[in-house]
Amino acid sequence: MLDQPVTNFTLPATDQVDFKLASARGKSLVIYFYPKDNTPGCIAESQQFRDLYPDFQKAQCEVVGISRDSIKSHENFKAKFSLPFALLSDSEEKICTQFSVIKIKNMYGKQVRGIERSTFVLDQYGVLRREWRGVKADGHAQEVLFFVQTLIYS
Repeated sequence: MLDQPVTNFTLPATDQVDFKLASARGKSLVIYFYPKDNTPGCIAESQQFRDLYPDFQKAQCEVVGISRDSIKSHENFKAKFSLPFALLSDSEEKICTQFSVIKIKNMYGKQVRGIERSTFVLDQYGVLRREWRGVKADGHAQEVLFFVQTLIYS
């Protein structure tokens, strides 16, 4: 998938809109997949993207988060933590499957299917330029920003 165009998709998003990948062309795009709203790692990761969001904007980059949670859950999560970017609901796991982020994980001694925390950066043409899989939340947004800053277009 690396260095290949990402197939267009549409998902319901916060603020009562649908997010269309094709409409994100012209800027870089960070897509971060996270397991669940209002869980410690997901809160930390989202807050770090929030805090660095002005720097992503300066680098001509948009940010979106994707999980399997409902739009209602996303709206509450977004409001609670003042997230300035859209959260997308992939309740049917179509985009999670497209990016191969659904994994079997161990939770409290049980095996469960869930989203592996992963981040993808697309360039202004929608081509996948970098991916991180199985990431730890702390400090990850800064690492992604450093990469995005190498993609600044003239």
